[in-house]
Amino acid sequence: MRKITHLVVHCTASPASATKEGILNYWRETRGWNVAGYHVLIEASGLCHRLVPNEHPSNGVRGHNAHSLHVSYIGGIDAKGKPKDTRTPQQKRELLRILRAWKQAHPKAVIVGHRDFPNVQKACPSFDARKEYAHL
Repeated sequence: MRKITHLVVHCTASPASATKEGILNYWRETRGWNVAGYHVLIEASGLCHRLVPNEHPSNGVRGHNAHSLHVSYIGGIDAKGKPKDTRTPQQKRELLRILRAWKQAHPKAVIVGHRDFPNVQKACPSFDARKEYAHL
């Protein structure tokens, strides 16, 4: 059993219309990854896709995956490619549901955004996850 210290929120930094298949292809073809970047991926509709079992590390944050769980919503940029919180109400609901369940299973884990790790030069998840989920 992995000891989970961080629950990490991500965005895909893609248009909200991006698909799970397109994101997986990008990771395989462009990044050369054999393992997905997130444990759960959430579409604009709120539909969740399990990409990696919680028992296994994903490729969420380099150097921090052994002790983290990662969830992402599809979106996170505006029409010009700039960071923007594009979460739909359905994505917000599912993020909260998943983080509550993970927090219950790992009460000492802290909820952070990808951008909150040292040396990360990304806006991901395009909102302040620590502040938004501080009540959990």
